[in-house]
Amino acid sequence: MEEVLLRKLSSYKVPQFAVDLIRSTKIVFLVGVAGAGKDTVINHLLKNAEYHHVVSHTTRSPRRNHGVMEQEGTDRYFVDPKTIERMLDNQEFVEAKLAHGNIYGTSVAEIKKAHDQNKIALSEIEVQGVAEYRAVDDNVVPIFLLPPDFETWQKRLAGRYEGQANPDDIKERMKTAKVELQEALEKPYFEYVVNADIETTIEIVDKIAHGKHSTKKNEQAKEIARQLLRKL
Repeated sequence: MEEVLLRKLSSYKVPQFAVDLIRSTKIVFLVGVAGAGKDTVINHLLKNAEYHHVVSHTTRSPRRNHGVMEQEGTDRYFVDPKTIERMLDNQEFVEAKLAHGNIYGTSVAEIKKAHDQNKIALSEIEVQGVAEYRAVDDNVVPIFLLPPDFETWQKRLAGRYEGQANPDDIKERMKTAKVELQEALEKPYFEYVVNADIETTIEIVDKIAHGKHSTKKNEQAKEIARQLLRKL
């Protein structure tokens, strides 16, 4: 990846018009390790007309999840580095970050769609991206989704890749997961939800999105995060 683009990524500042937009929009982000079920939860929540899916941009290629190929404009906007660079130059991003060797970002236009429709903006985001949103507006709600235990997590990952995952890729994702868990546990603003049963998970996430949560359940889920981290 070109050094000029990486420099632009590292120095990018949220434009003031985007700051104003974020502060006037209800935003909920699903964060979490690969295989926690973020996309599944988002797809279920989007059946509720209250939510708008903020589709992120990425330089990675579409991939197959549980046998289904990701779709342009529905799962992600799959773009090349030149497009990312142009969008950075035009201040079209709220945030953009390098992760897993690819660039991921959320656009101002996607947040505006939720704002204009008076809906809850809902999207998946990297742990590092959350900090940028929280620096702008501490009412942004980041929910860290977790598998119930290490063994279930590994089985889900295997299922996600249909048994075809490169061992080096899995190893890299475990390294990334370790960093994500460490960073999230150091921050006080994450809500933690264990995705053991999809219907229960959706119910809990929806309640948190509407400002309701259980301190006891959050602490129990946070302990699961610590247990997973100890396994890595």
